[in-house]
Amino acid sequence: MTSFRRVLFGYRRPDVDAALAARDSKVAGLERRAGVLGEENAALEAQALVQAQAIASQEADLTTLSGMVIERERTIRELSLRLDEANACHERSIASLDAVSARLEELQAQARGQATRIRMKALREAVEVSRRAQELVEAEAEPVEPAAEPTAEVPANGNGHHAIEPETSWEPGLHTGRVRLDVGPLGDFSQLVGFEDAVGMLGATDISVERFSEGRATFSMRLDQPVDLLAELEGLPNLDFKVRHTAPDNLVLDLDEDGSEHHAA
Repeated sequence: MTSFRRVLFGYRRPDVDAALAARDSKVAGLERRAGVLGEENAALEAQALVQAQAIASQEADLTTLSGMVIERERTIRELSLRLDEANACHERSIASLDAVSARLEELQAQARGQATRIRMKALREAVEVSRRAQELVEAEAEPVEPAAEPTAEVPANGNGHHAIEPETSWEPGLHTGRVRLDVGPLGDFSQLVGFEDAVGMLGATDISVERFSEGRATFSMRLDQPVDLLAELEGLPNLDFKVRHTAPDNLVLDLDEDGSEHHAA
């Protein structure tokens, strides 16, 4: 405090009043300052409360998002497992289909061979019946009248039907229409089936085996478009032959002994 000058009965009144006024002014200033600080403190507390609420809301959102992320990761793991199982099942299905396809191809080859054997058996039986019938006719025929010249009988094909008359148009080196192909020697039915399949790959249709005897086979086929049959046959693998006869409606080939084995591609 400010030191006061003493007088007769105490201190000088003006000095005391001035000190009291200064004190009151300072107290008032401090009170105003305290009020301002209180308001600022209240504002800061309100702001802190708002920020705390915002932080709490963000923490709640973060918790929700964390739960969603965990759930998504669990779903992704489950889907990955299902995808692995589906891929494994797909691979097993492909392997099964490959095995079934191979088995079907094997059965198809066996069926073709069996069908050819059945046709050959029926053809041999038909030839035997025809031969016996011819022998009976010749035995019962009267020798007085000269026998008329036998008409050329159209041989039956492997289905028991008579072959259709040749319908060919001839161009040098080309065959078209109905064509007969005589080929041999063939060792067994498997080579016969293989050669039949190979002929089918040349664009021929309506293929039938008219005769198979002593290792030689006669095929009847239809060529809808002109085909250089000799050139196409020469292009087949494992097939070496010599041309014995060629005509617009028939072709006779002799297979070499070393190249007589033929397998369909």
